[in-house]
Amino acid sequence: MTVTLADVAARARVSPATVSRVLNGNYPVASSTRERVLRAVDELDYVLNGPASSLAAATSDLVGILVNDIADPFFGIMAGAAQSEIGGPRDGSGRGGGEKLAVVCNTGGSPERELTYLTLLQRQRAAAVVLTGGALEDPAHQAAMAVKLARLADAGTRIVFCGRPPLPGTDAVVAALAFDNRGGARRLTEHLIALGHRRIGYVAGPLERTTTRHRLEGHREAMKAAGLYGDEESVTVHGPYDRSSGYDATLELLRREPGVTAVVAANDTVALGACAAVRDRGLRIPEDVSVAGFDDLPFSVDAVPALTTVRLPLFEAGARAGRLAMGKETPPPGGMATIAAELMERGSTAPPRVG
Repeated sequence: MTVTLADVAARARVSPATVSRVLNGNYPVASSTRERVLRAVDELDYVLNGPASSLAAATSDLVGILVNDIADPFFGIMAGAAQSEIGGPRDGSGRGGGEKLAVVCNTGGSPERELTYLTLLQRQRAAAVVLTGGALEDPAHQAAMAVKLARLADAGTRIVFCGRPPLPGTDAVVAALAFDNRGGARRLTEHLIALGHRRIGYVAGPLERTTTRHRLEGHREAMKAAGLYGDEESVTVHGPYDRSSGYDATLELLRREPGVTAVVAANDTVALGACAAVRDRGLRIPEDVSVAGFDDLPFSVDAVPALTTVRLPLFEAGARAGRLAMGKETPPPGGMATIAAELMERGSTAPPRVG
């Protein structure tokens, strides 16, 4: 049953006019009253029709692209590529027809903000939503996401995951384009093992993130297959996907295990921090310690030495997600596609020093 403005007013114990003022933001309302109204809106999942009030079942020209951090090239590249397919002809003429307005929503990695943006996009009757990057592996958040995405889909919104695995318990997603993080990480560690490394430190991403788990699993699979898996927790440090985390975690690894001859970083940005930490300890790359990253971000080839990493086709994946969101491309069989990862061997890795 459709929730009305009067239903929200009754739940919040205010007049319909007050609800309208809060939602339109065109009249001062006491903060306590505003909070009560917004809480009622969330509890009832009220959707404001806005300009489309006369077309209750229609979607708007808005497409939301959710990213963890737009300043991170990993997300910026995917978001830019998706927008290039959503915004109209690439020649910039604006005359292709069917163009949509792509809005980038920066969640900062907050699960609460992710849900809030989805609610706001639902209220705006977004034509499509593209969610990029790994997901939080928290049952409560996954359940809330499943409910929210189902409601969006029921309202006609096309939902696409880009660089994110399928969400358990929902079939609301048009397509999930997942990177082969596990396979890429396995091949990277196999490369280091083939060079002769036996004690390999790992700077992992945040706990409870799918990307973190899959990359760490791939690394450990390679270590086990080579008979090198021991007390892996002693040579694994978790932290955010940023440079300072890579720096601090690598110093911690070298303190715990002075015999480490290689460091695998959760991504290329973390790897830059790892390189700085190795040098600040008076060690050379790769002569004393090899360092490897993941993603093949644009700066990785310009690092000194150039960074061995795993290439993910971020632009291609983002563009495909944009086409799927616009209905320009047929979804993959079963709605799921795994995107291959490619090892990029460069100068930051070499055989360990003998003696």
